[in-house]
Amino acid sequence: MINLERFHHVSLSIKDLAKAKHFYGEILGFPEIERPDFDFPGAWYQVGDQQLHLIVFEESETLRNSQEIQTKDGHMAVRVKDYYETLDYLKKMNVDIVEKPNSQSGFAQLFCADPDGNLIEFNVDQEDLKK
Repeated sequence: MINLERFHHVSLSIKDLAKAKHFYGEILGFPEIERPDFDFPGAWYQVGDQQLHLIVFEESETLRNSQEIQTKDGHMAVRVKDYYETLDYLKKMNVDIVEKPNSQSGFAQLFCADPDGNLIEFNVDQEDLKK
């Protein structure tokens, strides 16, 4: 048996580092953190007590070729404090979103895609959905 503690990080393949850094750092406001001097480009971000690692890897087989937001596709999920505050902010930043406040999952969910089509879910427990 593996004695699990928690997720440490999620790595996503990207094509354009400048566009990705603008999206994650400027639009979403994820704080960028120091990254080792690897022999390939990328960026690291702090997300709560976990990390997001972006890796420029154009040959990746995990890159989506669509900006269409399909909530059943692979994605990462970030817990937020306020669903409507997050919704309003993403709309203000002109981020395309899919709203699922009454998802069967029990989470009120917002989905969007980064410039490379990687999907991100922002959620709160439905019982914590502030009206």
